[in-house]
Amino acid sequence: MSQIMVVDDEVGIRELLSEILADEGHQVRLAQNASEARQLRARARPDLVLLDIWMPDTDGITLLKEWAERGQLTMPVVMMSGHGTIDTAVEATRIGAYAFLEKPIALQKLLSTVGSALTHAVQSPAAAPGMSLAILGGTPGIADLKGRLERARELRSPVLLLAEPGSGEELCARYLHRMNTPWMVFGEQEDIRIAGEGTLFAPDVDTLGREGQRVLLARLATLVNSGTRVVATARPTISRQVAEGGFDARLYSALSGMTVRVPPLREHADDVPAIATQLLNRMIEAREIPMRSFSTAALNALRLHPWPGNLAQLESVVRALALGTTGQEIRLQDTMAVLGPLDGPPVPAVEGVSLDAELRDARDAFERSYFEYHIAREGGNMSRIAAKSGLERTHLYRKLKQLGIALPKRAD
Repeated sequence: MSQIMVVDDEVGIRELLSEILADEGHQVRLAQNASEARQLRARARPDLVLLDIWMPDTDGITLLKEWAERGQLTMPVVMMSGHGTIDTAVEATRIGAYAFLEKPIALQKLLSTVGSALTHAVQSPAAAPGMSLAILGGTPGIADLKGRLERARELRSPVLLLAEPGSGEELCARYLHRMNTPWMVFGEQEDIRIAGEGTLFAPDVDTLGREGQRVLLARLATLVNSGTRVVATARPTISRQVAEGGFDARLYSALSGMTVRVPPLREHADDVPAIATQLLNRMIEAREIPMRSFSTAALNALRLHPWPGNLAQLESVVRALALGTTGQEIRLQDTMAVLGPLDGPPVPAVEGVSLDAELRDARDAFERSYFEYHIAREGGNMSRIAAKSGLERTHLYRKLKQLGIALPKRAD
């Protein structure tokens, strides 16, 4: 049984929607304004919210944005309006709404939208509205990023996101994705043809071998001509790979017509306290961790950390802090115990890395030694290796393959 919240200032609409949804077997909670909706949302996370846009105290768009900023937009939200505009629908979608219904709402349209929203939340949790761009923060650099992505949404040409791993590049890609259309990942499906106006996501194209580059280039024109949006990600050093002949110049040219740089976490460090709080709230709501909160000093320590693993590393640290802290408040000493001192002794050099080698070769040698060390130390436990390195599991496996490191026999 799904729990659905209906937020509408018109009593007749609230009661009608409640009767229809209850007949379909759902449990319904009603709120006549934003204030009541906030109270209901604070008590428990519903599986779906039907939210009216025009309400007397606070409009639905403002409430939607408020939930996103507080990390409470962890359920699909369907906006409703009797006199909505395209601009309003676009704004709601940008914030993280799942769909938009015009009043009077046809019965079949209501039921199909509710059904698809609930299915979407179960099947695609990573793409749920809760993981919107709001998680990245609101400093000037992120505001500029959101503006560039907004312009990219209006285009149909491929988009190349330049980002250090774990900077939120997949969130940006999903922001460009059109709702209720197929989402496919290059390299994970044998057949990458997409019917309709879906999205092909090609992560870490700079790590593709020659054959992978050839396959993507061969399919690219057909995909774009069929209306498929192609979104690729790569490290900022990909242009150097092209210059050195390590990446196909034709593929780079085809992908980089619209290029958007995603700033690493250290470049918008002032967002870290808000991001950490959002991540913590999401984990609490998902019941992954007990009730916790950050002290001001702990948040400041997180803000000052360099975060080489970006958002992925921050998420791992927040989870470790929440699970390792005995009290309800995460204190400065708890944080420093996980992060270590900011000004520690210099890290010793790694044997086998020649400082006379070219930067790319020296980096590969270091990364190879780094991962071999942690594979041995963690006994092949890929979850712990991913948490330690600050990499997502998919990127970690791809990195090991790129470096020629055999996957440990014990994957977990």
